[in-house]
Amino acid sequence: MIYLDNAATTYPKPPSVLAAVVRGLEKCGNHGRGGHTLSLAAAEELWTARETAARLFGLDNPARAVFCENCTMALNMALKGLLSGGGHAVCSDVEHNAVMRPLHALSVSGVAAFSVAETDPENEEKTVENFRRAITPDTTVLCCTACSNVTGAGLPIRALGALARERNLAFVVDGAQAAGTLPLSMKRDNIDFLCLPGHKGLYGPMGTGLLLCGDRYPLCTWMEGGTGSQSLSYYPPEELPDRLECGTLNLPGICGLRAGMEFVEKRGIEAIAAAKRREMAPVVEQLAENPRVTLCSAPLSPQNAPLVTFTVAGVPSERVAEALAAAGVAVRAGYHCAPAAHAKCDTLDAGAVRVSPSVFTDGRQITAFLKIFDEIDKKGLQ
Repeated sequence: MIYLDNAATTYPKPPSVLAAVVRGLEKCGNHGRGGHTLSLAAAEELWTARETAARLFGLDNPARAVFCENCTMALNMALKGLLSGGGHAVCSDVEHNAVMRPLHALSVSGVAAFSVAETDPENEEKTVENFRRAITPDTTVLCCTACSNVTGAGLPIRALGALARERNLAFVVDGAQAAGTLPLSMKRDNIDFLCLPGHKGLYGPMGTGLLLCGDRYPLCTWMEGGTGSQSLSYYPPEELPDRLECGTLNLPGICGLRAGMEFVEKRGIEAIAAAKRREMAPVVEQLAENPRVTLCSAPLSPQNAPLVTFTVAGVPSERVAEALAAAGVAVRAGYHCAPAAHAKCDTLDAGAVRVSPSVFTDGRQITAFLKIFDEIDKKGLQ
């Protein structure tokens, strides 16, 4: 198989990640649930993983790195934790449903309101100004994706973080597509809550994620239970990470996530992104020459995620993906859980096809994919 669906989940995983998952199963117990060797080994693994995340994403205190199931859970924890007492949020017009659905749920239940700011991928100042204009006296949260999972277009995170700090607003960033591909720093970018998946650009297992928390805003809990600490109280601990990490964690997965983050750290995020842009350049060049193809993705630049999204005239995107899958190529088609972004791209009628590489994608795979697509296209997709 030629696997080009890495924006959904990276595959294959580095050997170090597979070995770390096994280590978590074989060598570790349940942290905080005993003073024996296996429990202490689990605690050490968790702390090292927190340190790795803090180092990679500019978080001052590793104890404020909270593990969760995925980026969607992290975003729900942040948004509902910040807005449970009311308020108003501003998000962008290219958000994934992991942002739009929690905000919509808060809105229709009458708990909090939100507004959508228009983005301009060719004018960062205009994007920031649109966010500024959407802020009201009730606004408490700015939230946006670091880059669109449909087009790859990056948002001006640093400037939006500065705006949030200027207006004393909590800044929540969805790092699903950027983590491991585009540079993100909580300190430099004034991010208060950075939400991350483990299974994409960090090369960890599915079912792992991170909520990295700054120290300016406490979060209300959205789930309570055992933490292995302060067990005599019916109230959850105030301190992180225990306040937001109740129940048994996915330790084998977190071990794998730690190894994935170390893999990314060793290779370097900028080097990874540059390599992906090189691999995607022939895809852009060949598809742009096809009169039946319309490219929807942002230019391959250091500000954007290196993916390619396109449509074929008169052909549903799922049909294109099915034909490619039958020939041994895995891509993602449809609406990518981001109808707002597809509305902006004018692709709500048939969705789009997304091609996304990983560090393991090489030129031979890209050449083979382009040849297969050309053959399929000449036979006549319907």
